[in-house]
Amino acid sequence: MSTIRLTQYSRFVGCGCEIAPDVLDGILTKAGPAAGHKQLIVGNQGRDDAAVYDLGDGRGMIATTDFFMPIVDDPFDFGRIAAANAISDVYAMGGTPVMALGILGWPLEKLSSEIAGDVVAGAQAVCRELGIALAGGHSIDAPEPIFGLSVNGLVNLEQLKLNSQAKPGDLLFLTKPLGIGLLTTAEKRGLLEAGHHGLARETMLKPNTIGIALSRVKGVNAMTDVTGFGLAGHLAEMCSASGVMAQIDFRRLPRLVEAETYRRQGAVPCGALRNRDALGTALPAMDEAHWQWLCDPQTSGGLLISVDPAWEDDVERIGREHGISLEPFGVMTTPQGNVQIEVIG
Repeated sequence: MSTIRLTQYSRFVGCGCEIAPDVLDGILTKAGPAAGHKQLIVGNQGRDDAAVYDLGDGRGMIATTDFFMPIVDDPFDFGRIAAANAISDVYAMGGTPVMALGILGWPLEKLSSEIAGDVVAGAQAVCRELGIALAGGHSIDAPEPIFGLSVNGLVNLEQLKLNSQAKPGDLLFLTKPLGIGLLTTAEKRGLLEAGHHGLARETMLKPNTIGIALSRVKGVNAMTDVTGFGLAGHLAEMCSASGVMAQIDFRRLPRLVEAETYRRQGAVPCGALRNRDALGTALPAMDEAHWQWLCDPQTSGGLLISVDPAWEDDVERIGREHGISLEPFGVMTTPQGNVQIEVIG
C-alpha cells in the first residue's frame, strides 16, 4: 500500500474542482456554439454529457473528456476512479465506450513518475474490465496532479439519450446514492471513521454500465450523470433544457447515510456552496441539511433518469438485473416561475 497521500497535493478533490455552473455559462457563451458541422448533432449548446457526431449509418460517435485532481490518496485508486468517471459520460448518453486517451498533468518535482505510472495503471485496469482500449494520451509537467480520460463511444441514434427530453409527469430515479463529496471531504480533513474508509471509493468505482440497458427503454425520456454540480445542478440543467420543473421528496432521495455525521461536523465541500450560489432562484430557500445534500459535488456519481411512469416497472427490473434498487424520488411537473426544483419532506 502506498504511503503517499495524493489529496495533500491538490486544493480540491475530484469533481469538486469543476468550475461553477454560472461561471461556465459565461465561458461557453463567449466561445459560442460549434457551427458549420451538419453531422454534429449534439454540441456544447445543450449542456449534455458529451458531443455526438452522426456517422451516417444510424449510429453516432460520442466524444467526451473529463479530468480532475486526486479525490483519494492511493494512486491506483485515483486512476480507477478518474477512468470510471470519464467513461460514465458515454453511458449517460446511452452509448457503448470503445476507446480512451489519457490526460496527465504531474508535478515531477514533488511526486515521482512511478506514482504517475500507478495512476495510469489504475485507469488501464478499469478500461480493460469494461472492454475499452486505452490507446495512449498526453502528459505535461504541472503544479498539481491531474488525471482523466478523453473517451469515444458508439450509440444507436434511436437510443441516444439527452437531458432535454424530460416530460411533465416523468418519474425521477438515481442509480447511485449521494454523499460522495461529504465523505471525501471528511477523509481529507482526517475525520473519517475507520469503518467508513472505502465507502465512497466503492461507490465511485461502480461503473454506470446500466446506461446501455436503460437506453433501450423507450420510456426513458432523459438521462444524465450526476457529477461536480451535484444533484441539484444537474437536475436544474435537465429542467431548463426540457422546459419542466422537478418536485423531489427529500426523504426518498438515495443517500449514503454514513455521510450525515460528517455533514453535521462541517465536512461540506466548498463546491457545494458554489453550486448553491450558482443555482440562485432555481433552488428555493431551504435548511442547510437539504441544500448541502442536494448540492454536494459527486465524482463518478450515478445516472439521473427521467422516466414515463408507464415504463417504471421496466426501469426497476433493469435496476435489479444490475444489482441496484431503483425507486422514484421525484416527479417532473409543469414550470412555475423561476423555481426549477421544489423540495418536500
